[in-house]
Amino acid sequence: MQYLLMCCADEALWAKLPEAERARIMGEYGKLVHELKTSGRLLAGAQLDQSANAVTVREKNGKPFITDGPFAETKEQLGGYHLIECKNRDEAVSIALRVPTLAVGCSIEVRPLLRLE
Repeated sequence: MQYLLMCCADEALWAKLPEAERARIMGEYGKLVHELKTSGRLLAGAQLDQSANAVTVREKNGKPFITDGPFAETKEQLGGYHLIECKNRDEAVSIALRVPTLAVGCSIEVRPLLRLE
């Protein structure tokens, strides 16, 4: 089964961390990503740019409606994702629990993918 790990963080809190701490965490992240790639469990993934550089596209009254930013009522923003292949949800959750940014207040949403056929 494929699962999407959506990594969410409070961008302001992340920015307040000392550069050395952010570098250490991202180094740990690199090790995890390498392990998942090597084992064939990581199918895709990326870190996203800051939410301030995003736009949200909607339709309102049949016309396009575009706003700057994610336009979400939350402090946490999607900061990256990992598409992984796992035997089951328990394995996906065990991988999510290894994401180093959890230790600094981030959250990981684990969601199974449905196939479009």
